[in-house]
Amino acid sequence: MSDVEEAITRVHREEWARVVASLTRRFGDLDIAEEAAAEAFATAVQRWPAGGVPPNPGAWLTTTANRKAIDRIRRENKRDDKHKEAQMVYDDDPPEPVGAIDDDRLRLIFTCCHPALAMQSRVALTLRMVGGLTAPEIARAFLVQETAMERRITRAKAKIKAAGIPYRVPSAEDLPQRVTGVLAVLYLVFNEGYLATGPDTDPVRHDLTTEAIRLTRLIRALLPDDGEVAGLLALMLLIEARRTARVSTSGELVSLDEQDRGAWDAELIAEGHRLVRQRLAAAAAGIAPGRYQILAAINAVHTSARDIRDTDWSQVLTLYDQLLRLDPSPIIALNRAIAVAELDGPQVALAAIDRLQNQLAGYHAYHATRADLLRRLGQSQQSRAAYDKAIELAGNTAETAYLTRRRDQLR
Repeated sequence: MSDVEEAITRVHREEWARVVASLTRRFGDLDIAEEAAAEAFATAVQRWPAGGVPPNPGAWLTTTANRKAIDRIRRENKRDDKHKEAQMVYDDDPPEPVGAIDDDRLRLIFTCCHPALAMQSRVALTLRMVGGLTAPEIARAFLVQETAMERRITRAKAKIKAAGIPYRVPSAEDLPQRVTGVLAVLYLVFNEGYLATGPDTDPVRHDLTTEAIRLTRLIRALLPDDGEVAGLLALMLLIEARRTARVSTSGELVSLDEQDRGAWDAELIAEGHRLVRQRLAAAAAGIAPGRYQILAAINAVHTSARDIRDTDWSQVLTLYDQLLRLDPSPIIALNRAIAVAELDGPQVALAAIDRLQNQLAGYHAYHATRADLLRRLGQSQQSRAAYDKAIELAGNTAETAYLTRRRDQLR
């Protein structure tokens, strides 16, 4: 890629949500905001290679996108009176109150996470509008077909428009019924940054993980006593702390047991551990932990061990058992099996994950885990076939490189 192409790619990652949120605030229409933002980036692709990247790319894109949106509205409303058109162009009205926190992207998240939408639609729409993820990336996160995901997003935008859902941070009374969807969105945005699903992106997208953490901190300021908000923030911090050790200089994923723990970010780990201890104290007082708090506790166990051999796998398994009671998903069961393998051996773990085949046949991590267990059992031929399937399904280049090396090491 040329320097300009790299700049456009970087600016898209950094500015997409900001541009879409700014347009949504001004025009109150998600379709207009998304399409105008996309047109602005397309214009940048055409003009920047010849004219150079502007000094403030975000401002250039926002201005261009505003003009694109105005042009579209003019085309669609040719019979509107001139006064409305002038008001739209100059936008001289003072901004409306924006709520407790003046953050366009946070307001956009709460708009997309309105309780009038089904939970999966809330999450999918926000990943598209705020995270800038493509329909294929979101479809992979949900393990569904791309066309089905596109329809879901289209329907969600239409429902927001028809219902006149406001673009704002809701009042304190409304926050509890919205926050579950908001946390789910932020967790999926973080996951996409932690290990990108697309083959044409960087394996780790620091822009997404940083933004997810920033927005979660804002949610925590709104709801300081919410245990799940604290749990999600702790979970993100403990995973982000390992970021620089997760991909080798050759671009290959580095598994947890092979990572240089001295390269982990001690400051982020300390903050994550403090949050986990606070939630453990609440649990001791009789407040049951939620899903994100338990996941954070699992990661606290991993980041407390100086070496993979020092990991308290019995505690990890106990936490996964507790998590399964809250969230009996096949992916949680798959992760639990990894702890089972360390305590009871790969044969027991293999029997457990084989029961998940019908639910996870299209999930690359299922086949990768199975391949590793078969390798440990000395079943090289079956392990190779499982690695082949995992490589076929994996979209991340770093993960594909890791799986290929592990397969090629088989006798």
